[in-house]
Amino acid sequence: MSVAVPGAPFLRVRPAKRGDKPQKWGNPGVYFVALLLIGVSIGPVVYIVLGGFRTNSQITVSPAGLPHPWVFSNYSGILKSGIFWGEFKNSTIVAVVTTAGVVVLGVMASFALARYEFKLKGALYALFASGLMFPLVVAITPLFIIVKDLGLVDHLMGIAIPQIAFGLPTTVIILTPFLRAIPKEIEEAAAIDGSSRIGFFFRMAIPLALPGVVTVAILAFIASWNNYILPLYVLNSQSNYTLPLGVQQFSSQYSSDTARVLAFTSLSMMPALIFFGFFQRRIVGGLTGAVKG
Repeated sequence: MSVAVPGAPFLRVRPAKRGDKPQKWGNPGVYFVALLLIGVSIGPVVYIVLGGFRTNSQITVSPAGLPHPWVFSNYSGILKSGIFWGEFKNSTIVAVVTTAGVVVLGVMASFALARYEFKLKGALYALFASGLMFPLVVAITPLFIIVKDLGLVDHLMGIAIPQIAFGLPTTVIILTPFLRAIPKEIEEAAAIDGSSRIGFFFRMAIPLALPGVVTVAILAFIASWNNYILPLYVLNSQSNYTLPLGVQQFSSQYSSDTARVLAFTSLSMMPALIFFGFFQRRIVGGLTGAVKG
């Protein structure tokens, strides 16, 4: 059987025969450890989701059992609650603003670092790289003082703006190799055709670096959706709570209703899980391209 490969002569592949040795599956211990890690990661999520379909008595009698019978009132009651949808709206606003800010500012900064030569370029890139070593939790106290001085306490922008700042280091580190890998010949050809630097940036650079752009957008969205410590410091009124903070408030208010708390927690984390599961291949492809670049 012949296989055509672009840019290469025809390759002849011998079809498999009955006498060929079966493909080895590798070390069983590796698969056991992998399955163990998957179980440890997925187990709590499955327990929370199924726990929302149980009653408190079922959880007390058999904590690790399956729902019998299945109870849907916990989820339906929360979905009818205006508090949940208000917190869902706040989380969505913060996540969208954060993602847009991280992508726009990160792409522009990465393009300058990847395509232009200027003084202190290496120092500036090192500054972005050093930002990876300082998580938001470490700087929460001075960050709160800055947010307070800006008058953004108990305001959604008091969460979005710091998240944009702390999301830029990861964005720059991922996007710079993508933009640097674009051949200079393409930029020169675009200049000959009359395209300006800005035109090359929008028409050529961003489409060619799209896998990296999608990757940083997904990472920024998920990090914003799951952020708990910053809303805890910045937000005071329940009308501005995001879902992670709402889960804490809900679990304190209904501490005796374990099944309902599990249902609320499940609904709160479900958007991030669905979003991540739908785009996980793009995340892996974007990070692989950044490493190759």
